[in-house]
Amino acid sequence: MSFEIQALATATPQHGIDQVGAAEFATTICCETEQQRRLLAGLYRRAGVAYRHSVLLESPTPPLAATEEPAVDSRAVHDGAVSTAATPQAVPRTRAQQSFFEPASDSEDCGPTTTQRMAAYERHAASLAHRAADLALQRSPYAAEEITHLITVSCTGFAAPGVDLSLIRSCGLRPDVARTHVGFMGCHGALNGLRVAKGYADSDSDARVLLCAVELCTLHHQYGWHPDRIVSNSLFADGAAAVVGAGSPAKSHWRVTSSGSTVVPGTEEAMTWNVRDHGFEMTLSPQVPDAIRDELKPWLTRWLGARGHSLESIGSWAVHPGGPRILRACEEALDFHDDQLRESRQVLADYGNMSSPTVLFILERLLERSSPLPCVMLAFGPGLTVEAALIE
Repeated sequence: MSFEIQALATATPQHGIDQVGAAEFATTICCETEQQRRLLAGLYRRAGVAYRHSVLLESPTPPLAATEEPAVDSRAVHDGAVSTAATPQAVPRTRAQQSFFEPASDSEDCGPTTTQRMAAYERHAASLAHRAADLALQRSPYAAEEITHLITVSCTGFAAPGVDLSLIRSCGLRPDVARTHVGFMGCHGALNGLRVAKGYADSDSDARVLLCAVELCTLHHQYGWHPDRIVSNSLFADGAAAVVGAGSPAKSHWRVTSSGSTVVPGTEEAMTWNVRDHGFEMTLSPQVPDAIRDELKPWLTRWLGARGHSLESIGSWAVHPGGPRILRACEEALDFHDDQLRESRQVLADYGNMSSPTVLFILERLLERSSPLPCVMLAFGPGLTVEAALIE
């Protein structure tokens, strides 16, 4: 038995920000000197992100003509949007506001507390998850009351009752739907969720599964001049994705037929994600790309070989874009010479790193393009852990 993906949908918050605006905002919470501001701007330019969305961005103020000088507001961030105007000299700009992160008052300022950040998660996560889940249900062959199993995925917030209970109410699922939450597993959480979905399908031929991953990474922007935090701030964004599927013994397309996992020895401290007093903090060692470059190919070759495949037989790849260096390390490890990670780079550019939903955004693009099968999905997380799924 395999798990057939019968519908997939994604959602992002209403407002977004381009990378220039994100860098301008980051200087207000991370930088004290002009040299730091220059270094931060360069890092943001090299992050591979062009645009991202955040639940913290509020409705823009009325457009300002390009010839007008906007009032100075250190809490303002530009969303990068432009509207049509009669002449290039009169192109208006919109200014999306955020009031959650105040400019750093001094070098000891750490920003909002974890309590405040979790309150924002409770306000915003469920509605974003609903948008993705509801659209996936609309695209699926099943009515909401036919769903037998619900899987939720998130590593950026905690609440109980949580997103799962909210989806039961907002999507009209049955009150006796079987619930499972994949929590705090990081960027590969959606692949763990697909493994659970396949397990349900394997054990129950009547299972109809809804999986929803939602992350509000921008709640955890960190203050101060710390390399790990600045890199994370430059990449992370908010988003949600949902999958509807069921068991499929037949040779249908886009079936999750296998999953795999490995922990790279000696890398326990290379990537961490911890709850602290002022949000969740990530540490990311510069050795992570080296570990991927050294360890990925041998393990993946063994894993695929045990399933009758080789690296050369894979038709498409959905690799989580943890950042440009992660993608380059994957390309070097797997001897990619063509643009086989094009969709991964495009999603990173268009949306940023949304943690667990990101790989499903990539899969959505592969589905839309009818990309060749089999497909391998890959993601990385604390451990250092590699998670994979094979789609045939």
